[in-house]
Amino acid sequence: MVEPDRNQNPNLLDEVKRYLKTKTDAEVYVQHIHRIDRPVRGLVLFTKKREVLKNLSEQFAERKVKKFYQALTEYAPAQLQGRLEHWHRKEKKKAVLYNHEIEYSEKAILDYTITKTTEGKFLWNIELHTGKYHQIRAQLASTGCPIIGDELYGSPVSYQKDSIALIAYRLVFQHPVTESLMDIKLRDTWNS
Repeated sequence: MVEPDRNQNPNLLDEVKRYLKTKTDAEVYVQHIHRIDRPVRGLVLFTKKREVLKNLSEQFAERKVKKFYQALTEYAPAQLQGRLEHWHRKEKKKAVLYNHEIEYSEKAILDYTITKTTEGKFLWNIELHTGKYHQIRAQLASTGCPIIGDELYGSPVSYQKDSIALIAYRLVFQHPVTESLMDIKLRDTWNS
């Protein structure tokens, strides 16, 4: 989990605060800028300065941040490269997709390319253009290719405990102070 919940489960925000507190005697400020789903692993952006929180939050809200993910599936659709566009709506604890706009739905868009791994799985490289609840999970499942380990969206194949084969592996954004382009990427996505 990225942030605290009412059940007091361990979360990334508290872990980052604890880590930073070991580095200083001064008061520590830290805030996450975005979240990823609980069973997903990967990059999460935090700020240690209140004065840059608004800038970074606005970059996400205005979709100026480029977000990249990788996923593994057992199957691949006919097209190994393309765009998935749906109307997305959260219903109970699941995302539901529609081919046309309905009440309370929002547009969900991602681009993908797929390659076959040496283990016979399919590696999806995804650029997420929107960021809706369970978006990638629901959209890949809608193609008949649920993410490995994602039982909620129909995967019959298990993965690691409390995890699915989906990684947030790259973020590209503008530094809130220097305005230089920041391109942060995990080095080894499937072995890290």
